[in-house]
Amino acid sequence: MLIRGAYALRIFLFPTVTNETGKVNRMARPDKTSAVAELAEDFRTANATVLTEYRGLSVTSMKELRRALGSTTKYSVVKNTLTKIAAKDAGVEIADDLLVGPSAVAFIKGDPIDAAKSLRDFAKENPFLVIKGGIYEGKSVTPAEIMQLANLESREVLLAKLAGAMKGSLAKAARIFDALRIKLEAEQGVSEPAANNAVAEVPAPAATADAVVVTEEATPEVVAEVAEVPAAEATEASTETEEKE
Repeated sequence: MLIRGAYALRIFLFPTVTNETGKVNRMARPDKTSAVAELAEDFRTANATVLTEYRGLSVTSMKELRRALGSTTKYSVVKNTLTKIAAKDAGVEIADDLLVGPSAVAFIKGDPIDAAKSLRDFAKENPFLVIKGGIYEGKSVTPAEIMQLANLESREVLLAKLAGAMKGSLAKAARIFDALRIKLEAEQGVSEPAANNAVAEVPAPAATADAVVVTEEATPEVVAEVAEVPAAEATEASTETEEKE
């Protein structure tokens, strides 16, 4: 009776889990819950997820792959059953055929394009790495679509090209504005002498000429009046002399 109770307690604390090779593993329930919660958090926070099969890869090769993916990608060997549960908890749908055989998942926290390039390049040199599919922008993607993603230019390259294009456009605009400024200055320089010549060629006001003509016409009458005054004075003086005699 005591033996049966101990066995039942063991089964409860260490439930059996069959791995990909058919062997029976025993995982404690607290560890199982913790593993599912960690995987679910990885699914939620990843920008993209790639499922792979690593059968035949050595420990050294796995280290090289993790180094190639960089610190922004978490590459974890997972149990298919727990991964299925974790994906469901995170609201991610994964096809059953992606969780067959020894599985490892790349949780990409950085640029998905860079990670896809690293997986593609590593798979070329290590055929044992098989890319089975993944999740990108909330949708399931095939291995072919992941390769298409890997062939795209990375975010840094696109930003560098955009910055170069903007720099070239700004430089071109600056040259155009400078040419317009020079043209305007040249046109203003030509118009100023022309304006000065126009001012110099303007005739004298007509009022001045009329005043001169009036003066000339009035001159003979004024002279006649001036001449009559001394003649009158001389006649008066002659009359007074005659009376005295």
